[in-house]
Parts: sequence; structure tokens; C-alpha cells
Amino acid sequence: MSENPSIALIGPGAIGTTIAAALHEVGRTPTLCGRTAHPQLELRHDSGKIIVPGPVLTHPADIAQPFDLVFVAVKTTQVADIVAWLAALCDENTVVCALQNGVEQKTQLAPYVNGAAVLPSVVWFPAQREPDASVWLREKPRLTLPETPQAERVVAALRDTRCSVDLSADFLTIAWRKLLQNAVAGLMVLSNRRAGMFQREDVTALALAYLQECLTVARAAGAALSDSVPQEIVDRFHQAPADLGTSILADRQANRPLEWDIRNGVVQRYGRTYGIATPISDVIVPLLAAGSEGPG
Repeated sequence: MSENPSIALIGPGAIGTTIAAALHEVGRTPTLCGRTAHPQLELRHDSGKIIVPGPVLTHPADIAQPFDLVFVAVKTTQVADIVAWLAALCDENTVVCALQNGVEQKTQLAPYVNGAAVLPSVVWFPAQREPDASVWLREKPRLTLPETPQAERVVAALRDTRCSVDLSADFLTIAWRKLLQNAVAGLMVLSNRRAGMFQREDVTALALAYLQECLTVARAAGAALSDSVPQEIVDRFHQAPADLGTSILADRQANRPLEWDIRNGVVQRYGRTYGIATPISDVIVPLLAAGSEGPG
């Protein structure tokens, strides 16, 4: 690989725009690929804004050769829509960094990347799309990656940017911890409320019970999570701005498909695999699935 690796990004939504802006700010502007030919991307943050020049490419046929590093920032519900992009952007020398939710990123993307290495990640920052199509970054961006040779390519690309990168020898545990946080956020969809809802004592009690269920499944899957994790996650929601949303809530309010399976259904599925009862998931998952897919 050259000293200046070629970088592409699929999916310039909230997370994708944040990463693209971090790269552009230090002179490593990625090739942008997506559904809509935006002339530019705009990231707003506490001290100003960053404009990433476009255009966003919309036709995989415009890609002349594979890239060294490809960030995938589409939701898991959209993977089928980017198969042509992955085929054009990837070969066996590419590293594909999945900026996606869940603990199954590698198995989801591996069939489509022409033998490229798929690198999962955990995204630790809230960014939300605004009505004017800009993105509002509400906290300092940070990624966690597994401690592997492929991760060094991402570390190098994001070095000296506003997005920090942590490497973990126990990535599985960290990925499951984030999944627990995402899973309990599904309650916001069912109530159609933002983070302020967790101030209710009854919602706090439900969240803690659900997180305990998720924790049991996560441990069976190999995650080394402590007993304190459910309370820590609920405390974080208590401390969040009352108007803080989540991507799955935004999708529900826009009547888009929901990532219910990768965020919530996975707990139910793994519970069945390990013979663990999941009574709360057995209520939550069908309701989220119906909210996503109907009928009705």
C-alpha cells in the first residue's frame, strides 16, 4: 500500500459525514459514494462547521479501480443496496471498516467484498442529520477497533484527526456492551420519545430488567461484562440531554425500515442458541419488527 492510501466512504449520512469531515480536515478527503448526488457535505460541531466537497458519486460504474480503505457507513438494513459499490471498490487488498451497529458486521459484509478484510468497529459518538441535510455532531467522535494488523490502516488514516481510535484486544466485549446500549434504546421507538423518557422510574425499571436479560446473553456469547453494566448504561441515559435521539427512533419517525434485528433481535436469537429465556425480548422484538415492516 502506498504512503497515501486511497480512501472511499459508502453512505454519507450522520456517521459517514462525521468520518468524511474528519478525514477532509487533515487533507485526506475520501471518495464519497451514496444514493444522492449531494454537491457537498456539512458537519456542524460546537466550534463551527466543516464543509466536505463533493460530489457524492451515485453510480458504481464511475469507480475505476479498488481502494485501499473503504468505510461502510450505511445501516445494516441497506447492505443489499450497496453490493454493487462493494464489488467496485474492493479487492483482496482492501480493508473494509464497518461503521455499523451490531456484533455480526463481518458475516454480513464478507460475501460481497471480493475477498477484502472486513474490520468491525464500535462507534462512540452521537451525530444526527438535520432538516437542512447537515449533520450535527454532539460529542467528540471516537471509534474502537479490534487489535489486528488490518486496524492499523484505519489508525493511520485517522491519525491527527478529530476522530480518535482505540484498539482493543477484547473487542467482543466492547461490541456487546455497545449492543446493550443500542438494544435498550429500542424502547425509545416503542414510546416515540427521546432520552428524557428514561427519567421515569417505571422506564428505568424496565430498562434495567431488559439490560439484565441482554447481559446474560452477552456473557453466554463470550463477553466479559460486569454486573454494573446495566446501571452504567441507564445512568448514561439519565445524564444525556432530554432531546437526544437515536438513529432507530429517527428511522421510525420517518417511516423507514428499522435495524430491529441487528440491535434487538440478535439478543433473542442468541438467547435461543444458548438456551436462555428472553421474556422481555419476546415482547419487544415483535413490536419493533411490526413497526418496521407492518402489516397495518
